[in-house]
Amino acid sequence: MRSIFKNVAIITIFSVLTRLLGFVFRIFLSRTIGAEALGMYQVALSVFMVLLTFVSSGFALIVSRWTASYRVKSQKKEIASLVTTATIIALIVSVLLCLIVLLFRNLFANMFSDKNCINILIVLLPSLVFSAIYSVFRGSMWGNDSYFALCVSELVEQVVKIAVCVLVLGVGMSALESATAVAWSFTFSCFVAAIFVVLLYFVYGGKLQKPNGIYKQLLKQSAPITGVRVVGSLVQPIVALVLPSRLVATGYTVSQAMSLYGIALGMTLPLLFLPTTLIGSLSTALVPDVSRAFAQNKISHIQKRVETSLNFSLFVSFLIVPVFVALGDKIGIFLYNNALSGALLQHAAWIMVPMGITNISSSILNSVGLEVKSFVNYVIGGVFMFLVIIFMPQIIGIDALVVGMGVSATISAVLNLFMLRKKLGIETKIIKKLAIFALLSLPTLAITSFVSALLQYCLPIFANIVLSAMLGIGVFVLFCLVFGVADLSFFKAQIKNKLHLEKRKCKNKQ
Repeated sequence: MRSIFKNVAIITIFSVLTRLLGFVFRIFLSRTIGAEALGMYQVALSVFMVLLTFVSSGFALIVSRWTASYRVKSQKKEIASLVTTATIIALIVSVLLCLIVLLFRNLFANMFSDKNCINILIVLLPSLVFSAIYSVFRGSMWGNDSYFALCVSELVEQVVKIAVCVLVLGVGMSALESATAVAWSFTFSCFVAAIFVVLLYFVYGGKLQKPNGIYKQLLKQSAPITGVRVVGSLVQPIVALVLPSRLVATGYTVSQAMSLYGIALGMTLPLLFLPTTLIGSLSTALVPDVSRAFAQNKISHIQKRVETSLNFSLFVSFLIVPVFVALGDKIGIFLYNNALSGALLQHAAWIMVPMGITNISSSILNSVGLEVKSFVNYVIGGVFMFLVIIFMPQIIGIDALVVGMGVSATISAVLNLFMLRKKLGIETKIIKKLAIFALLSLPTLAITSFVSALLQYCLPIFANIVLSAMLGIGVFVLFCLVFGVADLSFFKAQIKNKLHLEKRKCKNKQ
C-alpha cells in the first residue's frame, strides 16, 4: 500500500510543480516583455490553439480508448498499428493546416487588429506538427496507464519552454521581437516534448506496426469529438480578435489595445481560474458516483450529490473572492508590477462564483449523458459574452471582458441548473446558499481590507498579502463553521472509501 500512495504522491507533486512553473513563467513574461508584447503573443496563440485542437483532441482521446481496449485483450500488434495509423493521419492534418495558413497569410493577417500577430502565428506553426506526434503517442501511453511518464513529459516541456525563453529574450527588444522570441520558445519546447514522449513510448515497450486499414474508422470516431472541441475553442480567438479591434474603435491605439488585452488575459484571468482548478480536480470523484446512480435510476442519490458539490463549489469560490477584492491592487503590483491588473482582479473576482457553478453542473450533466445540452448552454453563454464585448468597450473599456465572462458564466450556470431540474427533477435551492455565502463574505472582506490597510505601514507588500489573505481565509472558514454552511462530507467519504479499497487490494495481494 505504501508504494501505491508513494506513486500517487509523486504524480501529484509533478502536476502541482508543472502548474506552478507555468504560473511563475507567466509572471516572468509579464515583467520581462511588457503588456503589449504579451497581448500580441496571446492573440496569436489563441488562433493557434484552435488549429491545435484539430490535431490534439479527438485523436488523443480515441487512441487512448482503443489502446485501453486492445490492452485488455493483450493485442499489442493492434496497438502498434493504431499508433502508426493515427500518427500518419495527424501529420497529414497538421501539415495541411500549416499550408492553409501560409497560403492564405494575408487573409489571416487581416483578422488581427495588429498585423504583426501573423508573424508570431507563423513561428508557432511548426508546433502543430510536433504536437500532432505528441498527442498520438501521449494518447497511447494514456491508454496504457503510463501516467507517471506523461507527468514527466509535461514537466520537461514546461522547463524547456522557460529555459529557452530566458535564453532568447534580450534587453532592448521591441514588443514584436519579444513576442516572437516567446513563440520560438513555445515551438522548441513542443519539439522537445514530442521527441521525449516518443522515446518514452519505446522505453515502455511500445512499437510501431504497419497500418491495418483503420483510417476511416479512426477518422469517423475522432471527427465528432474534434468538431465539438474546435467549436468550443473558438471562443478565445474570437474574443482575442474582436476585443482589441473594439478598443481601437473607441479611441485606443493598437499598441494600447494590445497592452490592455495582455494585462487582462495574461495577468488577471489566470488568477481567476485558481478556485476552478481546485473545484475541477476535487469534483472528479463525483463523476463516476453520479454515473452509477443514474444507471440505477437513483435520483435521490444524485440530488444529494448535486447539493453537496454545489455547496462545495460556492464555499471554494467565496473563500477566494473576498481576498481578491480586498488585496487585488496589491497582488497586481507584487506579481506583475501593474496596477491595472490588480484593479481588474478586484472587478472580476465575483465571476469565480458562476464559473465554479458552471464547472460542477457541467460535470454532472456529462455524467448523465447530457454532454450536448451542456455544450449548447456553453455556446449560449458565449453568444451573450460576444454581445457584451462588441457593445460595451466604448462605455467601460477593458472591463467589458470581465463583464462578458461573468455574463457568460452566469447564463451557462443558470441553464445547466435548469437542465438538471427539467431532465432529472433536481431542485438545487442554490439561491439561498448563494445569499448566505455572499453575506458571510462581506464581513470577511471588511476585516481583510482593514488589516491590510494597517499592515501596509509596517510590513512589505508580500508579507502584507500573505498575512491578510491567511486572516481573510481563516475568518471566512470560521464563519462557515459557525453557521454550518460548509459541507465537505461527500469528499471526506470519497477519501475514506478510496483508502478502504486500497487496503482491501493490499490484503488480497498478500
